[in-house]
Amino acid sequence: MADVKVGIIGGSGLGDALCSDVQGTSVDVITPFGEPSDSIIETAWGDTPVAVLNRHGSGHLIGPSNVNYRANIYALKSLGCTHIIASGAVGSLRENLKPKDLVIPDQVIDKTHRRAGTFFDDYLAVHVEFSSPFCQVLRKHLISCRAGVTTDLHDSGTYVCMEGPAFSTRAESEMHRMWGGDLIGMTVMPEAKLAREAEMAYAMVCLPSDYDCWRPVGEDLDKHELLKEIIENLNEATANAIELIKAAVADFKRIADTPSAAHSALELAIWSDRDSIAPAAREHFGVLVEKYL
Repeated sequence: MADVKVGIIGGSGLGDALCSDVQGTSVDVITPFGEPSDSIIETAWGDTPVAVLNRHGSGHLIGPSNVNYRANIYALKSLGCTHIIASGAVGSLRENLKPKDLVIPDQVIDKTHRRAGTFFDDYLAVHVEFSSPFCQVLRKHLISCRAGVTTDLHDSGTYVCMEGPAFSTRAESEMHRMWGGDLIGMTVMPEAKLAREAEMAYAMVCLPSDYDCWRPVGEDLDKHELLKEIIENLNEATANAIELIKAAVADFKRIADTPSAAHSALELAIWSDRDSIAPAAREHFGVLVEKYL
């Protein structure tokens, strides 16, 4: 079995639920890009070492635009993670993607604009290939573990990542559907792109909690009851997502030796002349570039 380690990034609901349940060693990591969202819990599920990170911090105090995505991904890389399984609460843009279902997306439309979207703003020019934003090997492995959950699991979907923190207008929601979007959320980007730059295989489990605003709810429905319903949907989806992720990690030996294109993403992506790159670049980027510079 290859030397693998799986990073688990918990999103809304799942982050707090998972971190409160996991027993292990709490590690604080300092990165060139600042502090991660929270301490990282290192442990093992079966024979597979894992590192668990709560994306929004304990108590969900960090909004999606203020998550330090670069520090989070760098920290997991520095701890030796080779793969990342992330989770995220989303709104459904399709009737068949029901609240409480799970979705393993295969595409992304990025609408974010306030976030640092790359590690490589300084020293050198890097252009990673990103036509398939999620690792196909890891996606297929998650899908193959669907027997471990009792809800419907959908094996594809386009995730529209909006900036937030406000939710969509009705016109925006309809536009996202016309674009071919299936899910609307706020956290997959730039997380997935940074994972690619860090040469870690990345896949996401999405947890639909509602139908966004394209599908009107009854005018007589009390807003407090609606919020209660959404939270209940998220809690149930969270429990299912945790079971899926644990099943995938427990059986990780099935893909441990399967190469992922993500693991060599920088091989052809560094366009700068090596002799022109400042020596400080290797020290600054550390584990991201050590095998290339």
